[in-house]
Amino acid sequence: MKVLAVILAAAVLPAFAPAARAQNLDDIFRKVNPSVVVVRAKGRDVGAGGVTRFNETGSGVLISASGKVMTAAHVVNGMDEITVEGIGGEVVRATIISANAAADVSLLQLERVTKAMRAARTGDSDTMRVGQQVMVVGAPYGLAYSMSVGWISARWPPNTIFPDMQLAEFLQTTATINTGNSGGPVFNMAGEVIGIVSQNISKSGGSEGLGFIVTIKSAQNLLVPRKVFWGALQGVLLTGRFATVFNVPAPAGFLGKTVAQGSTVWNMGLQGSDGTLTIAGKQIPVGGDIILSVEDIPVVSEENIEKIRNMLAGLAPGTPFKMNVLRAGKIIELTGTSQ
Repeated sequence: MKVLAVILAAAVLPAFAPAARAQNLDDIFRKVNPSVVVVRAKGRDVGAGGVTRFNETGSGVLISASGKVMTAAHVVNGMDEITVEGIGGEVVRATIISANAAADVSLLQLERVTKAMRAARTGDSDTMRVGQQVMVVGAPYGLAYSMSVGWISARWPPNTIFPDMQLAEFLQTTATINTGNSGGPVFNMAGEVIGIVSQNISKSGGSEGLGFIVTIKSAQNLLVPRKVFWGALQGVLLTGRFATVFNVPAPAGFLGKTVAQGSTVWNMGLQGSDGTLTIAGKQIPVGGDIILSVEDIPVVSEENIEKIRNMLAGLAPGTPFKMNVLRAGKIIELTGTSQ
């Protein structure tokens, strides 16, 4: 009889396992949903025809009861206006308090936290292994609070997967990621945030490609409050032949494309570009200021840009600092105060 009971149990359990797993996912989804937000931003872009305005929609996650929201840098950096919508439908304004484009992560501060919002718990992304299940919640194509589930399929150390984002560690996932998921949280099966959605690589542009998330450890280590200087900027680091073409009197410089209205650099008088040109097959903004140094730290590499971030983060609010820029062939000095 004992043998028969074991055989019957083995036959019955697989039929009930999917239902149990689905219930578990449902529990997790309902638990984490109040921490997920929709991020909407309004900004300006520069193209061959000049300056145009556009809207961006992404996702984010509330990580503190004080109103700090983590999202992707490419959703909010350089934007003139940012709003966040919580699960109750209430919309609140937000500002960037920290940003790191080289890791594709930004930290927002909400004007207020709505009653429906709840801060998420963060997990230990170092413990995530290939084959473990994860859940993505966000706003793909603007459809708020959509869930997808997949597995961790690879782990990528810094400076191995995206040349423009050398500082971040990435996890690769099979969970479906579409436009609008960017900046949204990735949860482990304990309902803890272990990553922030960054990129999806696809030949067709659809969701069948490879999804990449920045580990929460990278995001936490690289997002230091008041590193907002570069978060207000969109542009390109000119090196090598590009620096020569633009007559940069240094090995490199950061060419500003757009400058967020009301930001520190906007108030300093930094000028963005007014168009683009195709140079060596690459669209390059033109007409904007080229940042050469900040507080005598030369802008010659992503590593030095990180040094500038750290230096500015260490300044007390209201501390003056200077920036040298190349404008119309002349080097001028701009001054501002730290936030």
